[in-house]
Amino acid sequence: MDKKQLKLLNELMEIGFSLVETNLYLDTHPTDERALRLHNTLSAQYQELEMMYTDLYGPLKATSMSQFPWRYIEEPWPWDIEYCGCNY
Repeated sequence: MDKKQLKLLNELMEIGFSLVETNLYLDTHPTDERALRLHNTLSAQYQELEMMYTDLYGPLKATSMSQFPWRYIEEPWPWDIEYCGCNY
């Protein structure tokens, strides 16, 4: 996995974590408009990054669309990726 791919994957994980957190917060504070705007902004960013990642490196999920041939199995599995010690 090259540095560009790892950087994009890390961005997706960071935004994904923030989406879970804003989702949990909004479950208990549904009228917080500022939090909802943040959640929607993060959601749009996540969708854009996921599309970019999929176009460049293939699908992240088995439910994603794939180019021919089926590329989902070509990616390294999460436990095969070295996340630490990377300078990107």
